[in-house]
Amino acid sequence: MSSFRASFAFVLAAGLAACPAFASRVHRPPTSGHRQGAHKVTRKTHKLHGQQAIDPERVTQIQQALIREHYLTGDATGKWDATTQAAMQKYQSDQGWQTKLMPDSRALKKLGLGPDYSSAINAKTATFDDPPPVSTIPSNQTAGFAAASGVN
Repeated sequence: MSSFRASFAFVLAAGLAACPAFASRVHRPPTSGHRQGAHKVTRKTHKLHGQQAIDPERVTQIQQALIREHYLTGDATGKWDATTQAAMQKYQSDQGWQTKLMPDSRALKKLGLGPDYSSAINAKTATFDDPPPVSTIPSNQTAGFAAASGVN
């Protein structure tokens, strides 16, 4: 009788342990019309980063600056064509800078085409003077301290 009880307890424990394994989810039909389990083939597209084109107004400014510096001849067209690219690359190369297809920020600044801060919040009151000295002690007083300490 005890072996029957032991066998029954073993079967009952095994059954309770196996119940979650046999549990199934409620079947729902696919909502998209595709077969369930079919994998969608996706193509990875290459996302371009960085600036891809230059605004025609900006190209005109760059061309005018290159004409002024004698790296480009003719009139400014506003088109970033091969002639403009070659002139910009030559200008950057002569300055010892990189010669990528897009203009270098240093080249634009040197051509006088750097950022325009005229519309900044503090543009009217801003000064580009050296900041005041950190010390608030008058210079004649600091000279007296230096003389009294014997430090030159």
